[in-house]
Amino acid sequence: MGNCGSCGSGAGPYAEGRELVEFVYHAHGGALRERPIPGGGLTTSCQGCGAAFVLTTFVGLCPSCEGVHAVSPPRSADPANIQFAGAGYQL
Repeated sequence: MGNCGSCGSGAGPYAEGRELVEFVYHAHGGALRERPIPGGGLTTSCQGCGAAFVLTTFVGLCPSCEGVHAVSPPRSADPANIQFAGAGYQL
């Protein structure tokens, strides 16, 4: 994803929090956000409400509170790299 057209904001695949969520959401014209994470997804806990769920696409919602979470492809092997956009954030 290094020099894609979506990188102009200064954010990138190693950003954190809301910045990473917005980067992944807009990357490659939005094509990345709904792409499945290899291996069936990442088991995690919502960083907002604590509910357990599986992030199956690069941008996804907690099924309990609809908190927005994302992970970038280069970091998608480890659930610890999932970032949270913050309470009340909506796409």
